[in-house]
Amino acid sequence: MSAVLKAPLTVEFPFTRSLGPVQSAFLTGLRERVILGVRTGDGRTLVPPVEYDPVTAEEIRDLVEVAPTGTVTTWAWNHAPRRGQPLATPFAWVLVRLDGADTALLHALDAPGPDAVHTGMRVRVRWAGERTGAITDIACFEPYDGERAEPAGHSGEFADAVTGIVAPARLDYTYSPGRATTGYLHALAGRRMVGERCPSCRKVYVPPRGACPTCG
Repeated sequence: MSAVLKAPLTVEFPFTRSLGPVQSAFLTGLRERVILGVRTGDGRTLVPPVEYDPVTAEEIRDLVEVAPTGTVTTWAWNHAPRRGQPLATPFAWVLVRLDGADTALLHALDAPGPDAVHTGMRVRVRWAGERTGAITDIACFEPYDGERAEPAGHSGEFADAVTGIVAPARLDYTYSPGRATTGYLHALAGRRMVGERCPSCRKVYVPPRGACPTCG
């Protein structure tokens, strides 16, 4: 029996994008420890903000500050954090509806264990020590039993606004070829060239496809 072939593959690239006025204000606000949402025509406040109303598709630019405190609406425990995630120790992924917002923001909650997390618990933002204008300026959320914080009513106007971001994208996976490809690769190792004949149309393909591109 031929040995099972496997190949570790990593796909990694930086994704660069420019920002419109709403996302620019949101990320610049995070750099300045200010959390901004947008107010829709029917009075809802969306955090994180979007540039178009998800119900009416109308453009929205009415920025409004919300509090750095909020309530967990749902959560899931992450017992084995992966590289690049917000915390290196086990934590909870949480949706937090910040005080003053009508929608929830996804982020990490630093908690000692799943028994310490529950829907309805109060939390607050833990800011990163160094902030650059990215969602990672919120280091995580942490449990909070104090008074509700009141926003200062920031206008959303900033000097030296963030106009673009570079987001790293990385995918790590292991590729295991199917029977046809495995046989083809083992044949190459033995300095032979093999193909595979479709049992329906009888065409021979090199390298093998696994499924016939002509008749499926």
